[in-house]
Amino acid sequence: MYFDDIKIGMTADISPAVIAKEKMLSFAHDYDNIPLHTDEEYAKKTPFGKLIAPGVMSFMSVWAKYLEADFFGEELIAGKSTKIEWIKPVFADDILTGKATITNLVKRNAKNGLAEITIEAYNQNGELVLTDVTEVIVRRRKV
Repeated sequence: MYFDDIKIGMTADISPAVIAKEKMLSFAHDYDNIPLHTDEEYAKKTPFGKLIAPGVMSFMSVWAKYLEADFFGEELIAGKSTKIEWIKPVFADDILTGKATITNLVKRNAKNGLAEITIEAYNQNGELVLTDVTEVIVRRRKV
């Protein structure tokens, strides 16, 4: 979809992303190797009471499902920025779903514009676990 066709308020539902324990542990060992994510005995002594998923892994699991909605198709040029806020912990076997909403549009030049997407992700209990605001560069129609 060209930048010129995008409207603020457009939404896309995000399919469920399951946080499989094996994947969670593998990701944590590779990219966020702290005891809160990898050591069950340690995690029991924390306020969470058990292992929590690395935040980036939780976000990327939701992001992968968001990409299936393919808001922009071949008109997507590149990402520009992202800001993630983690609100509640995500645990092994949680199922995350959400919604992506176009929340801002900025024309940059005759060739492209910035589209801001806000993602809200919820666990299987309906609790908001993370939000993300990402800016992407999208091709404009040739005039």
